[in-house]
Amino acid sequence: MPIKNRLAEMLPEIAAWRQDIHAHPELAFEEHRTAALVADKLREFGCDEVHEGIGVTGVVGVIRGRQTGSGRAIAFRADMDALPIHEASGAEHASIHAGRMHACGHDGHTAMLLGAAKYLAETRNFDGALVLLFQPAEEAGGGARAMVEAGVMDRFAIEEVYGMHNFPGLPVGSFAVRPGPILAAVGMFEITVKGRGGHGAMPHLAVDTNLAAAAIVMALQSIVARNADPLKTAVVSVGGMRSETHAFNVIPDTVTLLGTTRYLDPDDRGFIEERLTTIARSTAAAYGAEAEVVYTPAVRPTVNDEAPAEHAARAAEAVAGTVRRDLSPSMGGEDFSEMLAARPGAFMIIGNGDSADLHNPRYDFNDEAIPAGTSWFATLAEQRMPLT
Repeated sequence: MPIKNRLAEMLPEIAAWRQDIHAHPELAFEEHRTAALVADKLREFGCDEVHEGIGVTGVVGVIRGRQTGSGRAIAFRADMDALPIHEASGAEHASIHAGRMHACGHDGHTAMLLGAAKYLAETRNFDGALVLLFQPAEEAGGGARAMVEAGVMDRFAIEEVYGMHNFPGLPVGSFAVRPGPILAAVGMFEITVKGRGGHGAMPHLAVDTNLAAAAIVMALQSIVARNADPLKTAVVSVGGMRSETHAFNVIPDTVTLLGTTRYLDPDDRGFIEERLTTIARSTAAAYGAEAEVVYTPAVRPTVNDEAPAEHAARAAEAVAGTVRRDLSPSMGGEDFSEMLAARPGAFMIIGNGDSADLHNPRYDFNDEAIPAGTSWFATLAEQRMPLT
């Protein structure tokens, strides 16, 4: 029976797993229930090895094919964590925990890889070992690094690694990929502007931190407009501005700016960090204030290797009949980049249909994408490690 038909029959079962995970969201490195569910399922399916507590709350499953003479091992990754968002989807399986929800589809990613694991453990129509990486803390940007630093690539002799993410706005179950950069590097910054507080009616007796902070917000836009190569892509965004007072007539002692940087070329990190720091300090000084800058690189760009991207595309074609190979890069970030930095691989996009955007309180993963997603994992395993 063709893979896509076999997995279509499994849709109600996989969707039930997905909805259960959705109803019980867990934040970064707190995925204890989800990890236990995953480990129990993998053992139930008959996986040859199941390892828990990898990279804090990660789970690794190993399925060996009918043949193992090739000595090959490829890995598939799914993320498990949720976001600190109060759900407003209205779904029957909505989060039972206030202030936590699966607003990015990690419940769907985990369920799809579990579905593929069940199928592959039953059929084993491949030569080699399949390593399943169920990763914690993608949203916090530390889970992939934690698993890599735990030694999964060497311990399981992984040669290639593949991941998948859903994308609202693309037809449900459709596929898109590209070689090269597909998602941006992410940096975070915190700028603390220090001055001298005072009465709003007597600003000449104060050093106005609000004014200095507002000037910094404007000046930071020159990094992309005047410092970045116009033929490259970069973003510098201030996401928040806060102070210790909410009074209408008080100039605060300090104002803090929070923001993010994004870029596709790893070489751009240095100049963006340098310009951000210099501009913040110099602009604050021009207004008689001081600025302290803390810049934290979160994840590197997600860059698909050319050959694995084509392997991923061919598997998608086998499942869906077509695949978009010219997907434009997104300035969103993904810590799967840490795994791609350790091994060749590719990151595939699957359509979620006409749903709310990612990280939106009304978002929900589209279960109709499950047969295509699970089939892609299964097809890729069989294509990359064919029986002889």
